[in-house]
Amino acid sequence: MTMSPPPADSRSGRVHYSSPFDIDGPRVSLYSPEFSSDPHGSYRAMRERYGSLVPVELVPGVPATLVIGYYTAVRIFNDPDHFPADPRTWQQNVPAACPVLPLMQWRPNARRNDGAAHARYRQANTAGLDKIDQYSLHDTVAQIAVPLINSFCADGSAELVRQYAFPLAFQVLNALLGCPAEIAQRAATGMAAMFEGVDAERGNTMFMAAVLELIQLKRAEPGDDVTTRMLQHPAELSDTEMAHQVGTLYGAGIEPQQNLIVNTLRLILADERFGGSVLGGSLSTRDALDEVLFNDPPMANFCFSFPKQPILVDDVWLPAHQPVVISVAACNTDPVIGADQSAGNRAHLAFGGGPHVCPASSLAYLIAQDAVDQLLDALPEIRLAIPASELTWRPGSFHRALTALPVVFPKSPLLPQI
Repeated sequence: MTMSPPPADSRSGRVHYSSPFDIDGPRVSLYSPEFSSDPHGSYRAMRERYGSLVPVELVPGVPATLVIGYYTAVRIFNDPDHFPADPRTWQQNVPAACPVLPLMQWRPNARRNDGAAHARYRQANTAGLDKIDQYSLHDTVAQIAVPLINSFCADGSAELVRQYAFPLAFQVLNALLGCPAEIAQRAATGMAAMFEGVDAERGNTMFMAAVLELIQLKRAEPGDDVTTRMLQHPAELSDTEMAHQVGTLYGAGIEPQQNLIVNTLRLILADERFGGSVLGGSLSTRDALDEVLFNDPPMANFCFSFPKQPILVDDVWLPAHQPVVISVAACNTDPVIGADQSAGNRAHLAFGGGPHVCPASSLAYLIAQDAVDQLLDALPEIRLAIPASELTWRPGSFHRALTALPVVFPKSPLLPQI
């Protein structure tokens, strides 16, 4: 069937779709290097052409609707009846080798369920997280950060993604989960493959095998850790259910945490508004974190829902069983909320919203803030090794992540171990 082009508003030139099936022409690619290099320019162009809802491709052949309007996103977050998180009907027609399937497919966890199932899984998760001693967590971050800084402080240079942010986020999460290093390494390798979309199916298999091994270990040898507390919750989760809860924590606790640390360090080191002020004390690291969570959140496009029937939103018909993806980066910078002054502003959507809002946002803040402060306190004269304009971003539909963050500083003596 031949479809006519969608009508355009003669006053604004903005495209409107009269039905969920009349999109004619290419969708906006979220996986291209061009999008990764200038997402905010892309969001502005999308907003001018489409308004709050944009036809996109997550990877070749996987269409979706990207939400870039702040208030539209808030509505969707808080309407799980019309925008459920369960993708099972959608994924029936998605090839097993699809690179985004492992991140988006149904799992028995809080993220991909609604109603009673969601409540059961979320209660187990929060029970495991809520008893984390935040004072002890400060010490945990410091105990991990100091040896990492010592591994490069005498060199006068470092690459902070590989040598600092990733290993710190990885080791902190393992400490919270009570996960031995060997199991954790296999889990991290599998998770990285899923986020990158490279051999994602094999990565998913590797990841789940490692997490199941951790569950079995904690059933045999309980500890004072998140995994044990979830296992002991009255929900009585099975090994498979537990593996998917722990998997969610790995998904949230490594890649996004690493990106939050790195993006905050980049801002402090590259932006004069923050660099001198943070290091001089007039602005806090927390202010820099809030700026990042508005403009360059670690997972820029990552909150999925799957309408059960066609639904009209903002004069656009959204098709049934096709992903609706919230672009928290675009929504945070929507001109309607006037987010120009984001330092100290907590109105961002970087941790989601509604019943699926991230239950560990305060922990993520604390870990990232301590990680940044430990580094800046140890190396106060640290600076970028290359111009900020030469830093590159990893292509990908979901994350906002630098490929590397090279820095230089005066060679420094080793820090005393905490």
